[in-house]
Amino acid sequence: MATLGIDLGGTKIALGVLDKDRLVYSARAATPQSGAEDVFATMIALAREALDRAGVLVRAVGVGTPGPIDFATGTVRFAPNIPHFQDVPLGPRLEEALGLPVVLENDANAAALAEHHLGAARGAASSLFVTVSTGIGGGLVVGGRVWHGAFGQTGELGHVTVLPGGPVCGCGNRGCLEAVASGRALARDASYAYAEAVTTPQLFERWRARDPKALELVGGAAGYLGQALADAQKLFDPEVIVLGGGVVHGGGGEAFLAEVRRAFAEHARGWRIAALRRAELGERAGVVGAALAAQGAGERSS
Repeated sequence: MATLGIDLGGTKIALGVLDKDRLVYSARAATPQSGAEDVFATMIALAREALDRAGVLVRAVGVGTPGPIDFATGTVRFAPNIPHFQDVPLGPRLEEALGLPVVLENDANAAALAEHHLGAARGAASSLFVTVSTGIGGGLVVGGRVWHGAFGQTGELGHVTVLPGGPVCGCGNRGCLEAVASGRALARDASYAYAEAVTTPQLFERWRARDPKALELVGGAAGYLGQALADAQKLFDPEVIVLGGGVVHGGGGEAFLAEVRRAFAEHARGWRIAALRRAELGERAGVVGAALAAQGAGERSS
């Protein structure tokens, strides 16, 4: 059964048609910065073109979106990186415009679903996906489905406290994982340590060159990530943990993953721990996961 997946991001809207676990059509456009109506119009134009050109019968649409979602009403409460995007009834409006059932999913949860079924965690009974990029997010998949929790908050590993009294996080709390180990946090700390503006990719270049300050900063971030993953293991006990995002792929790669793995094992000493793997689907994960999220709705409507 073919489904349409839309990945709504702060800078781009990516879209794809998934048929028999294969993307048969894909497209993208810049995310309008002028408000919800223009974002909605762009999504509709891309979706209609996909439905016309994909060459398969699409049964449902899934949308991966940042920010909290009211799943009962299909409303995006707010999207942090999209201006003037608050309390948008995205699900109902897309259903009306396209004439197809629409399922909304958090973007990190969508990526988790994609990696679980078609990526690094395929074949596992349960998996935790963690993306380490500008911020840190995640999603938990159990029995093939995203586990949302009572209030849709499961998988928010970026906001677990790992350094009490540490830097203030974007959520307002102190010492969250995101505040000490994300790409933004690494760039902040590197710029302070070197007394000049340093980007995260530049920091990782110095880390690979064995610069002492870079070794300290990147090693600290890997340690905090390993600590958080050990806590997640004890709470959720996933079979596989998948790490993705720009810090893992564009920055540290396998060498960074090895440091995280060592810290993970150290903080979980005495416990059985998940296989820790690097994400495989890259930028496709959001689109693929959104399309997978829509499959249940498509089956009900067929």
